[in-house]
Amino acid sequence: MNYLWDNLFKKSADDDIRSVLRNNILFQDLNERELRFIESIVHVRRYHAGEPIFKQGEVGVGMYLISKGRIEIYVNDPNPITEDMREIFITQLLPGDFFGELALVEDNGRRTATALSRDESVLIGFFKPDLVEVLDRQPDVGIKVTLRLDEVLGKRLKETTDKVSDLRRALKDMREPPPLDRPDGL
Repeated sequence: MNYLWDNLFKKSADDDIRSVLRNNILFQDLNERELRFIESIVHVRRYHAGEPIFKQGEVGVGMYLISKGRIEIYVNDPNPITEDMREIFITQLLPGDFFGELALVEDNGRRTATALSRDESVLIGFFKPDLVEVLDRQPDVGIKVTLRLDEVLGKRLKETTDKVSDLRRALKDMREPPPLDRPDGL
């Protein structure tokens, strides 16, 4: 099969792909033979400083593991006063981190943020067609990866739920007036 990104991503012998895979939660249950199989499927690409990996609103095709470099995640949000769009910094990711994994389970899901390479970076792409290929060719490996993916998505959902709950409590505290200290005791 020839996918759209085949010409954008090329295999790179000089990067220790297997080491990055081995240390990633999605692939940590795989043995050496299974890791070599995954290594033969993933795609490696170098990004220049300032180059976007993907932009908010684009259709997501897969996830990225950071081999080298620094990636920053931003969201575009309208300013409530001027209605101009503003970039809001979310987080910085470093080697060993990964992002975009929701695209592995969504059908035509849109990216919820923009990912930008801050340094010269090397990323390992693992795309939805790659996951499907793993599930077709080596179902036992695909199940191991999918179970770990489920675990990651569950943890991220819990973290998001906790943050939303914290924000709701903080907003409620801001809305409630402080108790009045009345000298007459009423």
